[in-house]
Amino acid sequence: MQTIHDAWLRLSAWFDSVDHLGWYLYLAWVAYLVVLGMWIVLQKREPVATLSWILGLAVLPYFGFAIYHLFGPQRIVRQRLRRVRSRVAGSNGDGDRTAIETDAPPETSELMRVATKTTGLPATYARSVDLLIDGHAKYSRLLDDLAHARHHVHVEYYIFTPDRTGAALRDGLIACARRGVRVRLLLDAIGSAKAPERFFAEFVAAGGELLWFHPTRFLRFWYRPWMNLRTHRKIVVIDHRIAYTGGINITDEEDETLRADAYRDLHVRIEGAAVRALQQVFVEDWVYAGGRRDVMSDLARTRSVDDESPDREERAIAAHVLTSGPDSPWETIHRVHVGAIHAAQRRVWLVTPYFVPGEAAMMALTSAALGGVDVRLLVPKRSDSLLVTLAARSYYDDLLAAGVKVYEYGPRMLHTKALLIDDDTALIGSANFDHRSFRLNFEVTMLFADADVAERLARLIEGEFANAPRVRDDRQRPLLRCRLPEALARLLSPLL
Repeated sequence: MQTIHDAWLRLSAWFDSVDHLGWYLYLAWVAYLVVLGMWIVLQKREPVATLSWILGLAVLPYFGFAIYHLFGPQRIVRQRLRRVRSRVAGSNGDGDRTAIETDAPPETSELMRVATKTTGLPATYARSVDLLIDGHAKYSRLLDDLAHARHHVHVEYYIFTPDRTGAALRDGLIACARRGVRVRLLLDAIGSAKAPERFFAEFVAAGGELLWFHPTRFLRFWYRPWMNLRTHRKIVVIDHRIAYTGGINITDEEDETLRADAYRDLHVRIEGAAVRALQQVFVEDWVYAGGRRDVMSDLARTRSVDDESPDREERAIAAHVLTSGPDSPWETIHRVHVGAIHAAQRRVWLVTPYFVPGEAAMMALTSAALGGVDVRLLVPKRSDSLLVTLAARSYYDDLLAAGVKVYEYGPRMLHTKALLIDDDTALIGSANFDHRSFRLNFEVTMLFADADVAERLARLIEGEFANAPRVRDDRQRPLLRCRLPEALARLLSPLL
């Protein structure tokens, strides 16, 4: 009987405490919201994005924290690597940078100075710049260059899939490694998740080095997995002499000879001193991902005569490598894009698969159009993300009202990322015109101050307009099918 009596007393005490349980939960919720709210506010992000995260934490207590922990904005510190980059920039010498900036148009020279200050990478030259349209042209040229590699091959990609295209490049890298070429392959752990370790087993056995960028580690909760911070860069550097960068990943989805619905895309092949800056970007990412720090000394010992700066008359193309990512607060690619649009006198032609601009970018585009500049935006009729497509269309009314001409490319998914300013400035790279590329991803873009490169890019974009009907301001937009979904998608723009 005593045992039953004790149990009854314990049960009664528990029922008495239930009245206070709601208050305990409420106080815990308030404390949770205050602490995490202060943490988010101290990140000093855009007010809309900050309020969105705080609201999410309030509505989804504890679960919201897990989402923020995995996907929320984060800063990455790479100060030691930054100092190495600054030494590389200084090795060019102030006189050489002044000469490059003198050759470039005044507005572009200012952009290059901004880029040098914010990235630590110097303005430079390229002996040649080839625009490679679509995947087949890029893959064919790349495999041919790999066959002639002599010392090293550095490869960094966001997407590397184990399909026919991926196997062809992997086999090309294996052949390089077997003949004694030092091959380093850096892949994003999320973007290339379809490629298992066993897919690269023969590559590693041949002497190739493989690293994964920001692998997830769910079992260590105190370690922030950085799931939302990816390397979106596409870089290949061969023997200090040749570099590739742009928007084309390694996948059958980018090869028009294998798939009729392959992405429409653009890449660049570069020779000359500009290769060194892309080499520096790769090396920083490699060391940060866990690679050995002796990679720079290894490269310095084997730098070939082909890597030396060309004579003055050969320096045909002024160029600047732009980088951005969560390791820098300057948002260099975003800053240079906005600055270039503001500086435009005659035309601004922007091509992007994902158009989710911030306030500064929208202001630049509409101000240029209102000022009489020929502003054109080329986007896919439907991207591979319905949410992003809807969000992009929510900006059309403001753009059209200001005089911006908007075109939607229809035959295939448009994946080109390029900006043409007037007749002498072109930007081509991996960065989309959205918050994710400007702030979250590690990106790389080439700025060219050259009339010939600009003319070739202009011809390419003009050709795309033939397959891209112009968006009319009197188009039919039903409330439930268009206007409401677009408005709702726009609410998520700061988080896309």
